[in-house]
Amino acid sequence: MTLTHEVFNQSEPLVDYNLFDTHRALRDALRFNAPQLQVAPLRSLGAQLGSAEMQAHARLANVHPPQLITHDRFGRRVDQVEFHPSYHALMSAAVAAGLHGTPWGQPPGPETSPHVLRAAGFMLFTELEPSILCPISMTYAVTPGLRGNAAVHAEWAPKLHSRWYDPALKSFREKAGLTMGMGMTEKQGGSDVRANTTQAVREGSDAWGERYALTGHKWFFSAPMCDAFLVLAQAPAGLSCFFLPRVLQGGSLNALRIQRLKDKLGNKANASSEVEFLGASAWLVGEEGRGIPQILEMGTLTRLDCSLGTSGLMRQAVALALNHTAQRQAFGKPLIEQPLMKNVLADLALESEAATALAIRLARAFDRQDDAHERLMARILTPVAKFWICKRGSHLAQEAMECLGGNGYVEEGGQGVMARIYREMPLNSIWEGAGNIMAIDLLRALRKGDAAAAFAQELAPARGQHAALDRLVDSLPTRVEAMATEAEARRLAQDVALALQAGLLVQHAPAAVHSAFVASRIGGDWGHAFGTLGRGLDLDAIIRRAMPVA
Repeated sequence: MTLTHEVFNQSEPLVDYNLFDTHRALRDALRFNAPQLQVAPLRSLGAQLGSAEMQAHARLANVHPPQLITHDRFGRRVDQVEFHPSYHALMSAAVAAGLHGTPWGQPPGPETSPHVLRAAGFMLFTELEPSILCPISMTYAVTPGLRGNAAVHAEWAPKLHSRWYDPALKSFREKAGLTMGMGMTEKQGGSDVRANTTQAVREGSDAWGERYALTGHKWFFSAPMCDAFLVLAQAPAGLSCFFLPRVLQGGSLNALRIQRLKDKLGNKANASSEVEFLGASAWLVGEEGRGIPQILEMGTLTRLDCSLGTSGLMRQAVALALNHTAQRQAFGKPLIEQPLMKNVLADLALESEAATALAIRLARAFDRQDDAHERLMARILTPVAKFWICKRGSHLAQEAMECLGGNGYVEEGGQGVMARIYREMPLNSIWEGAGNIMAIDLLRALRKGDAAAAFAQELAPARGQHAALDRLVDSLPTRVEAMATEAEARRLAQDVALALQAGLLVQHAPAAVHSAFVASRIGGDWGHAFGTLGRGLDLDAIIRRAMPVA
């Protein structure tokens, strides 16, 4: 019998640890943005998400992707999506944690800060498995939008707030918990939703208001197994927003046909589809002809989740890189002690912490919408955070994967978590508006209020710590006022993001972190790749802070 060679110098998996307790950057960001927040639920969630059991569910949900069943064995149209049991286990955990519509059913306050609490939980869950969070995110985003139809909102909102997950395809009246999605994109339009051709013909009215029949299609219709959707269609007065349930009140299936599921680069556990409406029943939400403003409110919230999700993926990529390099020996000592690897790891940790800081700051704005400054910051920070954090995510994932070498590139048995992260990273940059859309949206936001004054107020506490940061802050008002062309919008979005990230790190991160971030990202002592931090920085302190285990 031939014996295999002895296996040694391979790192042990990062498993059975608490994602929250070991995420120092997140804990400090929460103390700064919501100092009275009760974090016990996050500590409990962090332990659950770091467990071997939940990691197995994440693996299985990706190894066994959803399958479309268009007809039953008798030839009847059923339009159902079948999932592995691990998908449902993950969905149950996310709903139980209140990561979907739950915050909208809670009164805001300093001790609850429901949107910040939910943001932190969403970020932690992304470290475990991001793709199942698509229907979770959409349910969060569309719940307040239903207020545009008071009758539907009154019946559906309590179950959208519920912490009970029920995947069955049946009437909403028979379910304790509901999920919702949205459908905007069509083949010919992409981000230009004004080009939509789906037609809405008014049929009458009932207890839910004005009822229409929708005929047309959606090219990207994510999470088609949700209980209902908010969709855009052309009504006589123009593009309008409609509520479209999967199952009608009498128990019959609505005329929504799932054509096929998308074969995507990543996001494998989530079903994304192409659908057709064949006279599907839908109810008007908001005013006819005002569909874009109505649905943009939802887009703002899903863009928040893009920033949170990418930040969570960045944190997990860095944690995996640190875990591996702390155990793997090369040239006589652990990789993490090699000077050049130390530079790379510290640089990655800086990027991850800065993303966390900006994303949680954005979430804070949604808990304080009664404050004029916070409303303006939500409008400005949303495109800035989505643009910059999501752009940086893919670069970070590639470098973190390189820290693992060939082991990071392998997906054997579905255990290649780093490879899964790498494939997932581009999605948040594309979904809900790619980079150009975000940069242009920033220009629109800057015209909504006194942006220069808002930046000055936001960054005032950080002034006087770093000369390079002060110079950048001083330049922003002039650049904002002079911004007349879209061609410069990406540069402005980048610099606003860097200024805000640095300002936040100065206020709630250790000196080793904010000094290195400002010197590299703003002061110019940095190359064009990770691992090019300059001399004199405390790399050891940065790495210790980011370690996922003691």
